[in-house]
Amino acid sequence: MSHYFDAAPTTSDERRTLSVTVWDRTRSYETSTGVFSGDRLDKATAILLAESTPPPAGSVVLDLGCGWGPIACSLAEAGSTVWAVDVNERALELTARNAAGLDVHAVLPQDVPEDLRFDAIWSNPPIRIGKEALHELLLTWLPRLRPGGEARLVVGRNLGADTLQRWLDEQGFPTERVASSKGFRVLSVRR
Repeated sequence: MSHYFDAAPTTSDERRTLSVTVWDRTRSYETSTGVFSGDRLDKATAILLAESTPPPAGSVVLDLGCGWGPIACSLAEAGSTVWAVDVNERALELTARNAAGLDVHAVLPQDVPEDLRFDAIWSNPPIRIGKEALHELLLTWLPRLRPGGEARLVVGRNLGADTLQRWLDEQGFPTERVASSKGFRVLSVRR
């Protein structure tokens, strides 16, 4: 069985076009099977974008688990330089296509320069990879926030949002819930 967090999806590559409106801008996206929420903008990502305002123009942002690129493209259209990372090669190819002409670098995690620091990290994190792997993922990237930087995460309440918030606080990353909608929490995590 293929998962959206597999490097090379084994499902057929069935392309479709979606129209998505974020921050009063509508754009078309190419999506496919074998990537996270390839048939629509998922509810959690929609909530993250609706309940957040983009960082100031000129910010350097990490989109952690970019999928087909709705967060990366929205942030880049708002003036950020975005590093969109995913382990799924099909997702990266879609993000690169969808971000053509925008300041988006769609790359594997290991291809992000080691010395690069971020003003912000935005993510609908891959909760289904398991708690241990999720913790490792967050502890890899959160320290790469610049001092004063913020991570904005959207997590389902029934998928452990409140537990994750407590764990992040315990790890030395002050975290607060800044929005709650339709069973999802938007968390602001500070460096």
